[in-house]
Amino acid sequence: MSQPKLGRLPSIRDRVENTLSAHRNELVSLLSRMRKLLLLLLHGDNVWSFENCNVFRYIFIWYVDQGKGILQPHNLVDELENLQCEDEATKDLKNGPFGEIIKAAQDAIVLPPFVAIAVRPRPGVWEYVRVNIFELSVEQLSVSDYLRLKEELVEGTSSSKFLLELDFEPFNASFPRPSRSSSIGNGVQFLNRHLSSIMFRNKDTLEPLLDFLRVHKYKGQGLMVNDRIQNISKLQFALAKAEEYLCRLAHDTPYSEFEFVFQGMGFERGWGDTAERVLQTMHLLLDLLQAPDPSTLETFLGRVPMVFNVVILSPHGYFGQANVLGLPDTGGQVVYILDQVRALENEMLLRMKKQGLDFTPKILIVTRLIPDAMDTTCNQRLERVSGTEHTHILRVPFRSEKGILRQWISRFDVWPYLETFAQDAASEIAAELQGYPDFIIGNYSDGNLVASLLACKMGVTQCTIAHALEKTKYPDSGTYWKKFEDKYHFSCQFTADLIAMNSADFIITSTYQEIAGTKNTVGQYESHTAFSLPGLYRVVHGIDVFDPKFNIVSPGADMTIYFPYSEKQNRLTSLHGSIEKLLYDPEQTDEYIGTLNDQSKPIIFSMARLDRVKNITGLVECYGKNTKLRELVNLVVVAGYIDVNKSVDREEIAEIKKMYELIEQYNLKGDFRWIAAQTNRARNGELYRYIADTKGAFVQPAFYEAFGLTVVEAMTCGLPTFATCNGGPAEIIEHGKSGFHIDPYHPDQASELLVEFFQRCKEDPSHWNKISDGGLKRIYERFTWKIYSERLMTLAGVYSFWKHVSKLERRETRRYLEMFYILKYRDLAKSVPLAKEDASDGARIDKILLPDN
Repeated sequence: MSQPKLGRLPSIRDRVENTLSAHRNELVSLLSRMRKLLLLLLHGDNVWSFENCNVFRYIFIWYVDQGKGILQPHNLVDELENLQCEDEATKDLKNGPFGEIIKAAQDAIVLPPFVAIAVRPRPGVWEYVRVNIFELSVEQLSVSDYLRLKEELVEGTSSSKFLLELDFEPFNASFPRPSRSSSIGNGVQFLNRHLSSIMFRNKDTLEPLLDFLRVHKYKGQGLMVNDRIQNISKLQFALAKAEEYLCRLAHDTPYSEFEFVFQGMGFERGWGDTAERVLQTMHLLLDLLQAPDPSTLETFLGRVPMVFNVVILSPHGYFGQANVLGLPDTGGQVVYILDQVRALENEMLLRMKKQGLDFTPKILIVTRLIPDAMDTTCNQRLERVSGTEHTHILRVPFRSEKGILRQWISRFDVWPYLETFAQDAASEIAAELQGYPDFIIGNYSDGNLVASLLACKMGVTQCTIAHALEKTKYPDSGTYWKKFEDKYHFSCQFTADLIAMNSADFIITSTYQEIAGTKNTVGQYESHTAFSLPGLYRVVHGIDVFDPKFNIVSPGADMTIYFPYSEKQNRLTSLHGSIEKLLYDPEQTDEYIGTLNDQSKPIIFSMARLDRVKNITGLVECYGKNTKLRELVNLVVVAGYIDVNKSVDREEIAEIKKMYELIEQYNLKGDFRWIAAQTNRARNGELYRYIADTKGAFVQPAFYEAFGLTVVEAMTCGLPTFATCNGGPAEIIEHGKSGFHIDPYHPDQASELLVEFFQRCKEDPSHWNKISDGGLKRIYERFTWKIYSERLMTLAGVYSFWKHVSKLERRETRRYLEMFYILKYRDLAKSVPLAKEDASDGARIDKILLPDN
């Protein structure tokens, strides 16, 4: 019996070509229907005025003349599903390889007589094909060719062959990376396996490990090893000698009692605070030197003292600790960073203690100083973060040639100020730390760009946190960037994102979806793999989601504020009076409007910024339309301003007006309450628990949510949660166990799911408890700040080591990025108009930077 032969898997082109051969008639029908659909999308009802003609021939001729466009995934799938399965051939077409390809298609460019399709067979993997619908022939396309077709469609003329193309792949071709989609986001595990494998195969590669230990210093004081140990053999000998010495000591012997003996052996402080801890760390290193393995490598690097001063960048919005939440561009990111630094400081202090070091860590949150700060502290240069001892907010103003910018500006308008801000921030950071930081973390597009500039200048490890990449939030914002430019300046933002992604030593995300999406949706970072800004530049290889720099590290909620409603002894009952006033006071004010006539009903609750993406008005409309839902529950939303005249944010103003229209349209008086944004976090935490007391639920209806911090907060308080299926909440919640997924694009289905839940809870109250308990269990397993801070510190160590031992300075990439920044970003940033509020009196920057006497 002959053995089966292994062959290569057929490419997308091969599969399409085979299908074309086997199903010519069915495909003619499908492709003509696609043309018909496109014409309907482009020209409306006029398409149907010629139904008495030979529809196929007429539409095809008209399509050749005018019918250019881009079909979205749902268009392609809908047309496939609409094929009548009258025979086996059609069934085979729908259910076979071609059907799989159409379902994996992310868009199709129609330029008669061609249909070009971008196919994504699995997360992170893309192929491009073009079908000639006259000849039913197929050809493979390069990324560049596909993007050029898209540019031709948008620009109306053949795209220039000399348009700037960005390709980062050659710089990364020699770097190791995983190949399985399931490995995306587990970069540090892959790196540890790779590094330990190299060490195991080639003992010469252990020398950089000794160099790495030798370079660590704190304010000029050497750590770990000194000059007595010059090579690996001497290190092994010294470790064996130290091991013998430590075994004779009591486990709790302080390091100070044998410090001088160890100096003579070649060791400095940093191994541990007691004999037992020092011995454990030395055993880890001995194991690494003898038989390296990934787990031992990560554990050892996690014990090496290397991070003492941290800088965190977050320029936009009102960054403060009080009276800021709900202000424009000020929400989850501020909460995230404040919770992050508290956990990070605790972890740094704990590690230093265990390392036997009495150093003082410092964390600086660098943000924008806003002179006209209203009733916030955003005009103070330096502010200690409450709940910490060594963490401060350092504020640096935006300035231009006209002087200091005094008022808030939108995050979409910050670009012309960032380079000067980075220069000023570098001076202020050096003054505060008396040197450079060990680790820099950027946040969002503006903070990540500034972090890239500072990390390059200072030569330190850089971490990028996107929070939300706007490219996926605004469909077609790359292809039709010119349409968005006046309002959003996406050309600057997408350029800054590319620079930051490729500059960073590592990137952390809250979920897998942020990186690589799902089977059917493209991830935030993945959307930057290949795209075009027609007329500006095209990106053929922007970022590789398989790059081991990607790591998933999910945050949590501050458990001193957000804790289960059932913990009666910790409840803030003194706030119940003010909460009940917010919810039920019949007076209509600038802080709340609407009434809840039946206070015995459970409450559906939502809290978010009032903008289009957060979709609060969508929730209100969904509720208003469903009579049964209104019978079962009340609706309370906390969002934005109620008085439209108080808002200066374009999107918020539009949403405020829409909210008033919905209240009138659905006559929501009596079962709906709209509360203005609340900045008191302690009361907000108790508000979640008060809603839980009513046996209500939290709903997060965003069209897209990068992570969903309010989802974690609500679940931590024991409140059953319904959240968008688009983005992070899909990974936070296990549908039906720890909460529910809702699709904001199908609000009727969402409202029926809510009706079903509350009806069941009315009949069986234990169902509410089951979902509440399931949510709490999920939080404790995966979403706490302690888990987060431990992981972040370990990542900082591993990537610093990787950068050192592989000599991964990425000099070529850095030069490429510098050219891109100077030749493209700078001009784009200059094209963004400066804010009208710029001071005209030439105010000197030092007047604001100097602290008050």
